[in-house]
Amino acid sequence: MQNPKWNKTRISLTILLGVLLLGGLTPTPVASSADLRSIVQQPSFENRPQVLPIGAIAKMGGETIELEVARTPEQQEMGLMYRSSLPKNRGMLFAFEAPRYTRFWMKNTIIPLDMIFLSNGEIKAIFANVPPCTSEPCQSYGPSVQIDRVIELAGGRAKELGLKVGDRVTIKFLETP
Repeated sequence: MQNPKWNKTRISLTILLGVLLLGGLTPTPVASSADLRSIVQQPSFENRPQVLPIGAIAKMGGETIELEVARTPEQQEMGLMYRSSLPKNRGMLFAFEAPRYTRFWMKNTIIPLDMIFLSNGEIKAIFANVPPCTSEPCQSYGPSVQIDRVIELAGGRAKELGLKVGDRVTIKFLETP
């Protein structure tokens, strides 16, 4: 038979040890809310443009346009930001796995762009000569219908090509390396 005083002491020590251990496991903030705000506000792209390989060819308005293909979410987020020019026969394609509602903005974009929204190869909307966003909040652009692809061209190019809603655009994807 054990000493009842010893059992009481043992139970008290166990509880005390448990409280100390649990107290040491309480979450501690890694950064203050001010620190987090400064992290969120920092640009994530270092003000440098991305240049992607030509991954598709589009037939539009009787001409062939070489398209850089933004495949990953990061590439799509970056888009044509920080580009100082875009040749007439070039553009960027944003292809989505399934049709969806989407909107694009011009934050950190230096040149005006034409945004061509497609569904199953048909132009559903064109936002022409969209100006760069110079102050926040930036306006966003997109149709009220689901789309599966967006092509961005240099501003004014859609008009030069004679593109209009309802036109068909043929896109041929090239082999990926």
